[in-house]
Amino acid sequence: MGSFTIKDLTFSYPGSERLALDHLNFTIQNGDFVVLCGRSGCGKSTFLRHLKTVLTPHGKKEGEIFFDGVRLEELDQRTQASQIGYVLQNPDNQIVTDEVWHELAFGLESLGYDTSAIRLRVAEMASFFGIQGWFLKNVTELSGGQKQLLNLASIMAMQPSVLILDEPTSQLDPIAASEFLETVKKINRELGTTVIISEHRLDEILPAADRVAVMDKGALLCYDRPSDVGSYLKQQQHEMFLAMPAPVQIYAGVPNALPCPLTVRDGRNWITQILEGKEPEQEKLQPISPKDFGAPVIQMQEVWFKYEKKGQDIVKDLSFSVKQGEWYSIVGGNGTGKTTTLNLISRINRPYRGKVLLKGKEIGKYSDKELFSGLLGVLPQNPQALFVKKTVELDLLEILSERKLSKEEKLAEVHEMAKLVEIDDLMGMHPYDLSGGEQQRAALAKVLLLKPQILLLDEPTKGIDGFFKTKLAEILQKLQRSGVTIVMVSHDIEFCAKYTDTCAMFFNGNIVTSGETKSFFAGNSFYTTSANRMARHLFPDAVTNEDVIELCRNNL
Repeated sequence: MGSFTIKDLTFSYPGSERLALDHLNFTIQNGDFVVLCGRSGCGKSTFLRHLKTVLTPHGKKEGEIFFDGVRLEELDQRTQASQIGYVLQNPDNQIVTDEVWHELAFGLESLGYDTSAIRLRVAEMASFFGIQGWFLKNVTELSGGQKQLLNLASIMAMQPSVLILDEPTSQLDPIAASEFLETVKKINRELGTTVIISEHRLDEILPAADRVAVMDKGALLCYDRPSDVGSYLKQQQHEMFLAMPAPVQIYAGVPNALPCPLTVRDGRNWITQILEGKEPEQEKLQPISPKDFGAPVIQMQEVWFKYEKKGQDIVKDLSFSVKQGEWYSIVGGNGTGKTTTLNLISRINRPYRGKVLLKGKEIGKYSDKELFSGLLGVLPQNPQALFVKKTVELDLLEILSERKLSKEEKLAEVHEMAKLVEIDDLMGMHPYDLSGGEQQRAALAKVLLLKPQILLLDEPTKGIDGFFKTKLAEILQKLQRSGVTIVMVSHDIEFCAKYTDTCAMFFNGNIVTSGETKSFFAGNSFYTTSANRMARHLFPDAVTNEDVIELCRNNL
């Protein structure tokens, strides 16, 4: 039980001539662990939604999907509900009840199980997933990682033969994401459940895969073992190679004849082998001269904040400053106060004690027009919060409604921005029909059209592929050079390490440490890059893939 056969599957959305799925043909065997990857907008989510008929999007479909030899459309809804489990990208979109134990029981109750069977399954799942400590909590009290784990446990309580996950860690911090993915691996390994997972964090998940399916513009580019997929993408010089795990990218950048490593552990052994018998002549790269930034434009002075009068403090005695032209990143676990801090800088939240200053002026003394007409631009964690129109083009034009420009000038500006963020072929689509990565790019375009002096970004790389991350960094660096100040909250350690100037660690409502980015990440155990963990025994200060490649080449 648990196999899929896809035969010549083609699909296009209403009003679109572009094929979202282009003649897909492959088989997923019972018990396989399959990782689905590709650039954002390549059709991953569209394909996964075709594997369960209640989630299949509206549009023109051709071809067939077989589940255990039976056409998917011929399977009754009860069988699909119990046998095909599906975990969505956003944990809040899947929770339907108020308390943890209710959520665990909900699916079983819907399938008509008796009370004793439900109690047994719920207890079993709570034990397997380590939920006992928060079993009686209200779901609103849970962190993002706990909510996603609860969604997974609720699905597994129905004992499905297939588990489908659509970028399940996109909103989780690195440690919560790692723990979640370890649980998914355990389900495949110990229960024999077929796992089909779409994921951008390939460092964690690719080594566990039996097969990797790479999609490109709706078509299946390759479907093979992880190491063979990495070699194929490198040979083809395909942009998806930038999404491969750090050990694969570093291996490809250093001349050698050894087998390709997939994990950090294998990568450490590989580096030791290629440098065997040699004492590294160069352990550190030449230090880069510190950048000269302007005066502070954001200052938080002893700021305290809580959501309810008698509630807990979320931000506690927080003080820090960001200088003009600086790219300042904030990392830390879910629920530590990072997003709340961005909301304080943008005046969505107001502190009950302390001051927030923008360009030396208290934030409360700015009018809304002064604040959001060229001073502040905010990209929220949920990009859908910015969309108000029926098409992407109308949505982008809406942000220019207050500007004294002709219709032709507005259209020219909008289409220039759309081209910059690579959504020019999506302008006629409804924003909600876009993939997660495409929505993120459309929301970014809308924010950038404001031409802000200060840019606040909450998880800007969420759902975005490795290739566009490089493009995003180029866009932000160009803004920096024109004097724009960037404050970014992110779980994307690799992106922060490679591009930002300063990094701060948030814990329990405050910044526990901050510093120049490379120095910051070189000293951490978990909040650091795969490249650093892989090479620190020889090159402790190497943080990015490029650092490790350069040092390996210099020492060979």
